[in-house]
Parts: sequence; structure tokens; C-alpha cells
Amino acid sequence: MIRAQQLPKVHRIGCLFGFLGTADMQAATIGAMVEGLRALGWVEGRNLKIEYRSAENRPELFDQLGRELVALNVDLIVAASTNAVTAAKNATNSIPIVMLSGPDPVKFGLVASLARPGANVTGLALPAIDWGKWLELVRESVSGASRVAVIGNPSNRLYADYVAQNEAAAKLLGLRLQMLPVARAEQFDEAFAAIKREKADALVVGPDGLYISRMQEISDRASTSRLPLIGPNRRAAEMGALIGYGYDFRNAWRKLPAYIDRILRGAKPSDLPVEQPNKFELVVNLKTAKALGITIPQSVLLRADEVI
Repeated sequence: MIRAQQLPKVHRIGCLFGFLGTADMQAATIGAMVEGLRALGWVEGRNLKIEYRSAENRPELFDQLGRELVALNVDLIVAASTNAVTAAKNATNSIPIVMLSGPDPVKFGLVASLARPGANVTGLALPAIDWGKWLELVRESVSGASRVAVIGNPSNRLYADYVAQNEAAAKLLGLRLQMLPVARAEQFDEAFAAIKREKADALVVGPDGLYISRMQEISDRASTSRLPLIGPNRRAAEMGALIGYGYDFRNAWRKLPAYIDRILRGAKPSDLPVEQPNKFELVVNLKTAKALGITIPQSVLLRADEVI
């Protein structure tokens, strides 16, 4: 008697994002995760199906999208941002959640502790960072800069810390700070008009999903205004910012598949400690520096991971 070949069980993963971004951004994030899963034996179309949901920079949609993924009866949810993890956690206390969250998931009630997450959430939490580092780069790289504009998103749960640390750093560095709240893309016009009125010498943009997804627009606006831009990651410098500094997100996304693999094979999220990847990148764009008439000091160039 010939038995029919048993088909592999197909596991379904839900992915909840703040935004999807451009094709090359997706390749560096989602692509890195899918490639890592494939290396561990999880292949889309064979034993894996991935459902994607994106709020596209509209935080009010997170709860609805989280409920949609739960209704699909997924085996696991990957949530990429503090708001996304919160929405997924609000939607289910049984489906495992693998997070890529902002700093301090304990503070925001996402896990009980890093070593013992408890409940159904584990994964990666980006390390706490001194937001004043970007202002230090302005002071060190832009000679004579005294007025610095800083854009921040008041809908981001880290906004209060972001403002406080920037204010403290500006005072310490002797800089005049212009904090500009921007929660929606249509507010960029008003923000750049305010920057022009105040005659800022440089612009700092932090690592918020809205800004990362609109970085080319922000860089182009800064370039038109001949405004040195210090951005939140490597991509900012690649898109024309004077300097990009921040987490190596590609490295973080490559670490997610290990959590997904272990949970799909039976591990409990509560037994998997939260990891905090601590790899940062400093990228300097000398083409932009030349266009702005800025000479980047050797002290910065020698620390750079890459010079464009």
C-alpha cells in the first residue's frame, strides 16, 4: 500500500509595522528577516505564510490591525515598534509576540523584565540612547553652529524623554534649541518655515518611523535650505544628510528569525530573554559637506563606520 506523502504544516506569521518604506528599505528589514527564516528551514510557500499589516504612520490604526492579525489565527506576531507591540499585546494574551521595540520595554509594560519577559512577549529591544549624541555631532561637525532645530514626534511614546534629553544636552553644549513637534507629514511645511524664521544653523531628526519613511523628503528640504542635517541612521546619510548616526537596524532584523524559529518549534516567549543589540553606525557624507562648504574634522571621520 502506497501512502500519500504528508504535506508540511504551514505556519502563519503576522507582521505589524508602523510603515513599510521603500523597496530597498524593505529588503534591509523584512528581507533580512525572511532570509534568516529561510536559513532556519522556514520557507514562504512551503511551510510558512506571512501576513503583513502596516499602519503607514497612522498610530490610530495599530489596534485595529492587531485585532485583524489575531482574527486570522496566526501562530505568532512580529511587531516592529513600541506602538505595534502594545497593540498586539492588547489584542492577545495567548499568541506569541516577537518584538523589535524601542528602548525600555519594561517601562511601557511590554515585558516584566528583560531576563524573564513573562506572558507572551519577547524579542529585541533597542538599547536606551542619549539623544544628545546628535547635538554633540552638530557641535563637533558644523563649525560655528549655535542654533539647532530638532524635530520630534509627540505621538511617539519616547517623546518626553527625547525632549528632556535634547534640552539638557543643548544647555550643556551651549546650543540654542528649537524643538519642533511634527506628528504628520503635512506638518513639515510649517516646521521648515519655522526653522527658516529662527535661522537655525543645523537640523537634527531623531529615529521616528514617520521621519525614517520620509527621510528623502526631509533631506531634500534641508539641502534646498542649505541646512546641515544630522539624521537617525545610515540611510539618512545615503539620502543626502551630512551625517547619519543610529542603530544598525539591519543587524536587529537579522536577529529576529532566531526567536521566531524557537517559538514555532515549541519554546515559550516567557522563557526567552529579551536581547538588546547595541551596534551603532556613524556615516558621514563628504559630498554633502562639500556642497555646504563644511569641513568635517578628522576626529569625526576617524570614528565613522563609512564615509560617502
